[in-house]
Amino acid sequence: MKKVLFATTALIALGSMAAADVRLSGYGRFGLDFNQANDNDYNDGNNPDYNGISETNITSRLRLQVDMSTETDGGVGFNARFRAQAESRDGNAGGATFNGARFGVTYGGLIVNVGNIIGAIENAPGLYTTGTRSSGTGIDGMDFMSLPLKGINVDPTSSNFLTPGTSFGWDAYSSTGSGANGVEALYTVGGFTGHISFSQDNDYAPGVTGEDRLAVMLTYSFGDYYVTGAYQSVDDNPLTYTDANGTVWDQEDGLYFLAVGGQWGNFGAKLAYGSNDVADSVTLEGNMDIGAASNILVWVNNTEVESALLDPANESIVGFADAISEIDGTAFGINYQYDLGGGATFVAGYAQSAADDNNSQFQAGVYFSF
Repeated sequence: MKKVLFATTALIALGSMAAADVRLSGYGRFGLDFNQANDNDYNDGNNPDYNGISETNITSRLRLQVDMSTETDGGVGFNARFRAQAESRDGNAGGATFNGARFGVTYGGLIVNVGNIIGAIENAPGLYTTGTRSSGTGIDGMDFMSLPLKGINVDPTSSNFLTPGTSFGWDAYSSTGSGANGVEALYTVGGFTGHISFSQDNDYAPGVTGEDRLAVMLTYSFGDYYVTGAYQSVDDNPLTYTDANGTVWDQEDGLYFLAVGGQWGNFGAKLAYGSNDVADSVTLEGNMDIGAASNILVWVNNTEVESALLDPANESIVGFADAISEIDGTAFGINYQYDLGGGATFVAGYAQSAADDNNSQFQAGVYFSF
């Protein structure tokens, strides 16, 4: 799963940069993950819903990040970033992998990145939860159900419908893959930040045309408050699906995101709206500091799928009706964090999806940065 970046992270190169600087950083996280969705009669191999995954597993990740930078005599900065990462989730452990590099050039308030870019949608403030260590709920984000951009993951080589939920149908910095291999420009002046990104994907199977993504984001921050808007258009998207009436639905083209949020002393709140060809979705979030070391955050998301996609005629399409109905409705979650000091944090979270089968998740564990 993609590791998300906070909006502030995207702007780290705006400050002064020491010549020939190489920095190592990263984090580790581990804990217990209870996922009711895994309980598809996993003890009965004769059941058609058998998936072989236990309800309760260890979830973990170790990440090492390398940032390199230098600056010319004329004040032009050059930088690069790559990561090594190993993780385990739902009983599936993977070895350490390196990702694709991102290269950047900075001058004044301008940043130009190429390669494994951040992406304008991904960088929009308010897209993810505010201040949580996973940028979602619990230790590993719990499928990021709080995001107001919904859809169905589709296999472009077979048109199989995969996991419904947050679509992630936009460019984002990839921690385990090559990334978008795109180009982007960010410019900040005063409280305004603008971000435009473009990518062309040539990584699909032979005979499957890659897509072109163009996205733009504008943000204005004033004190402890912000307002942001983002839009994406896509050409040649293979990740579409066709309903029983022959209508083609594209969850990535014409994607909109709007958010407003702020902090009032120990309290914070955010209202975010997302829309695409598939659904309109709204997320309301609130958080509160408890004493000097604790924070609790709650969110609720309501998603309305386009009525034509809920047409009973779609039940004749294997997997379609069940998948699309699972994102229609209300989901909610709660996240608790306690600062243990020294860069370590105890994290616990609970999330309930909009699925009719009462799909719930609970996680608890420790996150430490270095």
